[in-house]
Amino acid sequence: MPKLMVEGFDTVEVPEGKRLVLALEEDAGVDQLHACGGNCRCTTCRVEFIEGEPDMMTEAEKAKLAERGLTGVRLSCQIYVNSDMSVRAISRLEGSGRPDPGPRPDDVIQPPPVWVPV
Repeated sequence: MPKLMVEGFDTVEVPEGKRLVLALEEDAGVDQLHACGGNCRCTTCRVEFIEGEPDMMTEAEKAKLAERGLTGVRLSCQIYVNSDMSVRAISRLEGSGRPDPGPRPDDVIQPPPVWVPV
């Protein structure tokens, strides 16, 4: 099983193919935001990769990051954990002023992914 290292949290093993947004919350215990429910609409699930950044992204992620002018970050709702990863969780419930992190994302990436190079 791939290892997920989150800065400031314990390293955990994650079932291969699990969405990163869910692995952060359910496996690593991070209070990760996902206000839109993991549907690539809000960008609240942002992370910074330290190591192991995937070399592919969904068209939806690429478009949303460009629309918001975001660089150096990825959307955890649009990534499957298929190898060891080390990330910094930068979009957390703590300090956000939000009442909750958002609805639980589906087990599969939404919208259905079309993969493109990073």
